[in-house]
Order: sequence, then structure tokens, then C-alpha cells
Amino acid sequence: MIEYILLGLVVLAALYAIMTYNKLVSGRNSVENAWRQIDVQLKRRIDLIPNLVETVKGFMAHEKAVLTEVTEARARAASAGSRSEAIESNNLLSNATANLLAVMENYPDIKSQGNVSNLTEELATTENKVAFARQHYNDIATEQNNQVQQFPSNIFANIFKFKMEDLWELDDVTRNYLQDAPTVSF
Repeated sequence: MIEYILLGLVVLAALYAIMTYNKLVSGRNSVENAWRQIDVQLKRRIDLIPNLVETVKGFMAHEKAVLTEVTEARARAASAGSRSEAIESNNLLSNATANLLAVMENYPDIKSQGNVSNLTEELATTENKVAFARQHYNDIATEQNNQVQQFPSNIFANIFKFKMEDLWELDDVTRNYLQDAPTVSF
């Protein structure tokens, strides 16, 4: 009788281990998928920016610093190797793009151009998609991080070398930019 109880406990423990391992693998795959969704939107943004820069270059000849900043940030974002490098470089690109759009507001001739208007709209739409994809990624990564850290799944996570996932956080420059954003009142 005791042999059957012990056998039952061993079977239950094995089933729990299998379910926990599969949940950790599923979480890791969900995080990877969420990152790929961000990657698609970041690639789209990287592809749109040169068109926008070329279009406004003639109008903003004396705003070379802004155009250079955007171009350099784009190059850095396009060549990011790791996830953490991608997060950091794309935060810089977001800041540079926001600066470009802010400077463009001072040039009514630019805003009246159909190409610029279309490109700006596409870029704004892409930025929104990036923001939603970042939020989704952070949600999925947080779920996975909880599984990696919580007992008893953390035991299996350590055994099978599951790691904590990076979260996409605002850098100090972006945080300051958002805090210093102008307020609108009527």
C-alpha cells in the first residue's frame, strides 16, 4: 500500500515538473514572439526615417544638427545587436525623431507638403504601434519573470537555466522629455 502512495507522489511530482517546464518554455516563446512584434515596428520606423529626413532636408538646411542627430540615432538603432542595445538605441531614436517633429512645427512650408504630411502621419502611426508592442512585450516578459522567480517554478527555472527577460524602460532622456512636455490649456 505504501509503495502505491509513494509511486503516486512520484508520478504527481513528475507531472508537476513537466507542466512547469512546459509553462516556462511557453513563456519564453511568448516573450520572443512579443519581441519580434516590436522588431517589425522598429524596422518600419527605421525605414521611414530616411524618407522623412530627405524630404525635409531642403527646407531645414540650417537645422543640420537635428537632421544629423536623427540620422546617427537611426544608424545606431539599425545596428543594435542585443535586446538591451536595441532598447537603448531606440529610446535615443524616439527622442531624436520627436525633436525633428518639434522643429518641423516651426516650418509651415514643410507641413503643407503632401509627402511630409504623409510621412509624418506614417511615422506617428508607427510610433503608436511601437508603444503598443512595447507594452505587450513588457506584459509578457513580466509574466515570464514571475515564473522564473516564484516558488516552486523558480527551482525548475534554475535547473533548466531560464533567465530573467529585459523589460523596455524609458531612459532618463525620454523620461525628462515627457516630464517637460508642454501643457495645453484653453
